[in-house]
Amino acid sequence: MTTTTSPAPAFASLFDLSGKVALVTGARTGLGKALAEALASAGADVVGLGSRPMPETADAVAAQGRSFHEVVCDLEKPQDFHALVADVVARAGGIDILVNNAGIIRREDVLDYTEEDWDAVMTVNLKSLFQLSQAVGRHMVASGRPGRIVNVASLLSFQGGIRVPAYTAAKHGVAGLTKLMANELAPKGITVNAIAPGYMETDNTAALRADPERTRQLMDRIPAGRWGAPQDLATAVLFFAAPASGYVTGTVLPVDGGWMAR
Repeated sequence: MTTTTSPAPAFASLFDLSGKVALVTGARTGLGKALAEALASAGADVVGLGSRPMPETADAVAAQGRSFHEVVCDLEKPQDFHALVADVVARAGGIDILVNNAGIIRREDVLDYTEEDWDAVMTVNLKSLFQLSQAVGRHMVASGRPGRIVNVASLLSFQGGIRVPAYTAAKHGVAGLTKLMANELAPKGITVNAIAPGYMETDNTAALRADPERTRQLMDRIPAGRWGAPQDLATAVLFFAAPASGYVTGTVLPVDGGWMAR
């Protein structure tokens, strides 16, 4: 008796983003730059949004053989996101993937935290995320695109932390909005998920990494025993952006070296 086996699945094709356009916010440095580069490595053209020009990101995307369009805008200031999306669509031909990575952090004791810092953090980290997702979602629905929205949450989407009240509130909001948008947009062919990075080597953690005692405390808690690198998020964003991940939505995935398990 002879048996036949099916050919091995073309796993690479499961994550093939050829012909897709990804809009990545906060793409100038750190996590955003790494996310943009990962998406380009899978075949996506990239539109990078940042508060300043981002030549290093443009070079990284070009090195992957993909096109890069730059959008410079300050998310702390009021924006016409529908006009912004229309401009991106005109330049790049559409938006298939939105990665909401842009974020800022302001540290101060809760009793001394200012309204100015609260408003700045909430505007960039939560309000702009919602408004841009809404504008991009409308474009995806109108163009019949099976879209992917990937938000960048945080370990402080699950925990309280200290001295970052606005950041904690915003990142809890990101987790909640991820689930709400997933519920409403799934019937329209759009998935919405979030990555919750652990303690990463970025500008936002510079103060922590400069404090030897705080660094020791953090490393003692992280089973992997190291700070995360921006490139550690590559597999997560490719998974959520993949054409084959259409049945995965409403998920908040920690990429934290085991922090949440301890």
